[in-house]
Amino acid sequence: MKFAGIIAEYDPFHNGHAWQLAQARALGAQRMAVAMSCGLTQRGALPLLPEPVRVQAALACGADLVFALPAPCACAGAEAFARAGVRILAAAGCDALVFGAETPDTALLQKAARVLCSEEYRTALRQQLAAGARSFAAARQAAVQTLCPGSDIAALLDKPNNNLAVEYCKAIIEQNVEMQPIALPRQGADHGQALTESAHAAFASASALRALWAEGGAAALAPYVPEKALKLYKQAEYDGKYTDFAVMGHCELALLRAACTEQAPFAAVRGVSEGLEHRLENAVRETASLPALLDALTTVRYPRARMRRLAMDAALGYTAQTPALPPYLHLLGARKEALPLPRETALPLSHSLARLSRENETCAQMAAAQSRASDLGALCRAKPEPMGGIYRQKIIFLTN
Repeated sequence: MKFAGIIAEYDPFHNGHAWQLAQARALGAQRMAVAMSCGLTQRGALPLLPEPVRVQAALACGADLVFALPAPCACAGAEAFARAGVRILAAAGCDALVFGAETPDTALLQKAARVLCSEEYRTALRQQLAAGARSFAAARQAAVQTLCPGSDIAALLDKPNNNLAVEYCKAIIEQNVEMQPIALPRQGADHGQALTESAHAAFASASALRALWAEGGAAALAPYVPEKALKLYKQAEYDGKYTDFAVMGHCELALLRAACTEQAPFAAVRGVSEGLEHRLENAVRETASLPALLDALTTVRYPRARMRRLAMDAALGYTAQTPALPPYLHLLGARKEALPLPRETALPLSHSLARLSRENETCAQMAAAQSRASDLGALCRAKPEPMGGIYRQKIIFLTN
């Protein structure tokens, strides 16, 4: 392993992320690249902090290069999220992918990935769904259990980071790239675990830190984030460069309501099936807040996380025609010692989204989808900013 990659949100960057970067170095990585969510997150919301703040934190704490994981790819389920991240890092030339997991057994995770890549699994999954499985996750576990009775594979899929780790391994197999998967133990709090539930003094989940920020501002994060990152967070708070999630909820709902002036407003939204477009339209017309909208949409069959992504996709007009995979390498930041980059990469490379948008039609479509998310984020900050900032954003260049 010489050039390792990480797929992350850094929402916000914390001690667990710094530990992961340090471990990759200890295992032999000479350079570290990160594919980082840009504009949106996997939970279907804006990130707490804008890209320049998160990129600076990552570079200051051990990353060498940070590439944008475009908004439509970031606001996606585990499978699509993993595919997009692997595509970016493989195109950048990474020879290893480092990730955290509750069960850091790389061989077992790869075995699970091979099962999920098989035609037998796809057949078993269809049968479980047709039989009325209560959710996709339940159908998936049951299908794996049918194919591998008595094995540990089905149990892996019970944990969120294991689930994502398997998807990383699967994406490497499907894309046939020369990339070694390396699983590390997840440090500290579990995904989404509240601070009061965790016994780990130095580590906290990103969701717990966002809640802590809402209660006490950036200073409240001090025990759980690197000192260099904390300094950036305090400055961002002072400058109003953080998301006001109440405003985000109003703006997102306003976009959804505006769409309802058209006939069948959500029929083309990506991922709609089983009449979800009608369910969404009815919920938009009958609710007065984003939490209430999500309450109306969420069921055992339709988990809240999926409904959050669906609502954001609908608000931003992401359809089946929106590119599913990144068509370019958008470099957000770099350390001086990581440059120069290779002249030849598998995808068009630039720090300028405007330049990338002129590469071809697919690049133009992805750039436009990215700008819609970034413009929403700019409007929803504590101190709102003009639209178009993602096209003017300069590369973050760290020289020390």
